[in-house]
Amino acid sequence: MADKTFTVERSRTIHAPAATVYPYIADLHAWRTWSPWENLDENLKREYSGPRMGAGARYAWSGNRKAGEGEMIITEAVEPTSLAMSLAFTKPMKSTNELQFTLGEHGDTCTVTWTMTGQQTLFTRAASLLGGMDKILGKQFNQGLERLAAVAEPD
Repeated sequence: MADKTFTVERSRTIHAPAATVYPYIADLHAWRTWSPWENLDENLKREYSGPRMGAGARYAWSGNRKAGEGEMIITEAVEPTSLAMSLAFTKPMKSTNELQFTLGEHGDTCTVTWTMTGQQTLFTRAASLLGGMDKILGKQFNQGLERLAAVAEPD
């Protein structure tokens, strides 16, 4: 029987301490500077609620067909080493996923690992014909981590 969940994970070493990188992830307003999905719709509607950073912070969006509609809520925050989030899409298809960011510090650098786990759906099964969620989302995760490094690393 096929696995009922999928997991996508990517890591990137960033030449900045975890304390410098962490706020770019924990402050959902800062995602505009590095998220691989922020440029999918120039008219994207955003709504923030709860605290600015950390557990309870919420970001909802609504956009064109590519951007879709959904919300992220930070469910757990351990500064500067980890964040857990709930991610729910309502359009173009409904799904609920869990995100985890871990930041491992190594001197003046840190390794950021971005993991998403979710239930297999009709869409994720169809995506397997295109190489699977790992191939599809992995490219976007790598792009996001590259952008995160670009904004967090000193010049």
